Amino acid sequence: MRDARRPRAASAISKRSMLIAGHPTSISLEEVFWEGLKLVARDRGLSVAALVTEIDESREAANLSSAIRVFLFNRYKDLVAKTEDRIEAG
Repeated sequence: MRDARRPRAASAISKRSMLIAGHPTSISLEEVFWEGLKLVARDRGLSVAALVTEIDESREAANLSSAIRVFLFNRYKDLVAKTEDRIEAG
């Protein structure tokens, strides 16, 4: 059993339930991806459930958890590319 005083490892899987498209849905993700979802949702002025609904509606992956990971990776990749462009533009 996990000691409640110890922080969860970023790679620890955590399951959360939310309503997506009107259906109760359980999603299992590593804590680092839950944190990423919270940051993106806050940045866009959305709840995590609203952001996950957007990801669900536009996903190409069969698995919602995978679609969320791909969404967050692509967002990170886009941010890195923008930063590199600004550095090159000097």
